[in-house]
Amino acid sequence: MENLKALAYKLREDVVDIIAEGKAGHIGGDMSVMEILTELYFEQMNIGPGNWEDPDRDRFVLSKGHSMEAYYAVLAEKGFLDKEDVIANFSKFGSKYIGHPNNKLPGIEMNSGSLGHGLPTSVGMALAGKKNGQNYRVYTVMGDGELAEGSVWEGAMAASHYKLDNLCAVVDRNRLQISGRTEDVMAQDDLQERFCAFGWHVINVKDGNDIAQLREAFEEAKRIKEKPTLLIANTVKGKGSPVMEDKAGWHHKVPNAEEVQKIKLDLEKGREAALCE
Repeated sequence: MENLKALAYKLREDVVDIIAEGKAGHIGGDMSVMEILTELYFEQMNIGPGNWEDPDRDRFVLSKGHSMEAYYAVLAEKGFLDKEDVIANFSKFGSKYIGHPNNKLPGIEMNSGSLGHGLPTSVGMALAGKKNGQNYRVYTVMGDGELAEGSVWEGAMAASHYKLDNLCAVVDRNRLQISGRTEDVMAQDDLQERFCAFGWHVINVKDGNDIAQLREAFEEAKRIKEKPTLLIANTVKGKGSPVMEDKAGWHHKVPNAEEVQKIKLDLEKGREAALCE
């Protein structure tokens, strides 16, 4: 588990390299979602380059598609992509490594970026698995600002109706979006009550940047029957460096050379601390 904590910091360093070289990227959300992606891809999900075409593989949908740089880092570490190729070519003219998920690349199930579509699409994937008698699980990660989209709630209603216990959704609850605090834009403090009212099993993860807490929540989700599960992962936007943490201005920002140096030093310290735990 400690190795995954350290890995999450290492992957954050890769994100900084990707964004600094490509001169674009949603770095704040990349940092907040990293432990979620790390736990899913390196502990929870039955998925990898070796079984990518297996119909019984688990499915993952990054509904908050603007956190693509974090996703690139994870996919490269998992062996789907070449990390150096991603860093060298991200966001370049004509590159296949664009700023949102592209299912022409290995490891990516669906295109996303237009918010609100990941959950309803995941509902379809989970329902198909049920209908076909398959045992795969479907995971999707949404942003908290994304929950203002009506299609999210249509998907939530359908998931409950069809008793999709093979579906687990995660909200990256970092409380910031492009226009400021989520509570100022569209209040969400009652998320647990809302999803419970829609018939979901809801787990509130106190620290969504803690691997141990995430693991406990994902394992609980696997035990739930006849209900979909939602994890509310309370995270920190820009997690890993005080330069960025909990600052709306880092929703989409390219760090300058001095900031890159400071951020990478903070991330290196975080990685070393995780290895010493």
